[in-house]
Amino acid sequence: MQFDVVIAVIVETVRVLLLVIQFAMMARAILSWFPIEPNKLTQLLDAITEPLIYPIRKLFEKMNWFQDIPLDMSFMATYLILVILIMFLP
Repeated sequence: MQFDVVIAVIVETVRVLLLVIQFAMMARAILSWFPIEPNKLTQLLDAITEPLIYPIRKLFEKMNWFQDIPLDMSFMATYLILVILIMFLP
């Protein structure tokens, strides 16, 4: 019984963490549409999201994928991975 509770708490904590990252990515995407100077909010969003986006961005650069597209495909791929992870959590 105790083991089930611990697992449930861990799963829910991971779910909340992934949802916070997903929200931060969405906020970062919306803010990127506006020409604003970097501020504490944008720096916080970058600090939360960039560690997840960076490895995929480097992979895409190494494989020379999506280099001629004006969209940040690594951002979209990371967001898609987050959505899939959230869907598969029990």
